[in-house]
Amino acid sequence: MKDAPLSPSSERVGATNDISTRTIGEAWLDLAEKILNEGHSGKYDGLVIRELIMPILLVSDPSSGDSLIQRFADPTRLEWMHANFTDFTRVAALGGAESYATRLYDYDHQGINQIEWVIERLKSDPSSRSATITTFQPLTDTTYIPCVSLLDFFILGEGLCLVVYAHSIDFGTKGFANLVELAYLQEHVATALATEIGHLTFIVKSAHIYESEFCEMSELLKVANDARR
Repeated sequence: MKDAPLSPSSERVGATNDISTRTIGEAWLDLAEKILNEGHSGKYDGLVIRELIMPILLVSDPSSGDSLIQRFADPTRLEWMHANFTDFTRVAALGGAESYATRLYDYDHQGINQIEWVIERLKSDPSSRSATITTFQPLTDTTYIPCVSLLDFFILGEGLCLVVYAHSIDFGTKGFANLVELAYLQEHVATALATEIGHLTFIVKSAHIYESEFCEMSELLKVANDARR
């Protein structure tokens, strides 16, 4: 692992951080390796991290059943994130914040199913470029701001595409799980619309790995990269 520069101030933000892959598992591993090798030192909630600012993941063939993630990712973290996206219970590990399930399917407890809204919007107008939803609930999100805040669906050709923005994602223990759940949402909407799956674009302001996981991720990458050869 190379020594990381201390400050990104001398480079254009995000200029060299884009990663294009076929699968979400490749995207996770490639970005994690780039963070470790080229990331800048920083802190997140007082903890030391290495981060890249504004990387963009471009995944041409996203699938929630990704073989690399199934083989190398922590199943406990996958289960935790899946519960976050499907269980309406508040998330204790996040200080009792609303789950993504509530934000997506019962927005602000107003009975608003945003995923169904996206489906109906694209059914009525397949050319729509405003089938855009947010997980941010500004009146109640005063201490916790959801990492994934914007999901933008659109149909291009025969495929349903998804663009996602996140303010920060931990690609050591959570990033793979976020990618799985986002791919699942894309598949769900595409099935409802009877379209193919298009590309998934993931824009992350701060893609990082915590110092406590540098060694673990370095070892995981060695094993995974050997398996990919």
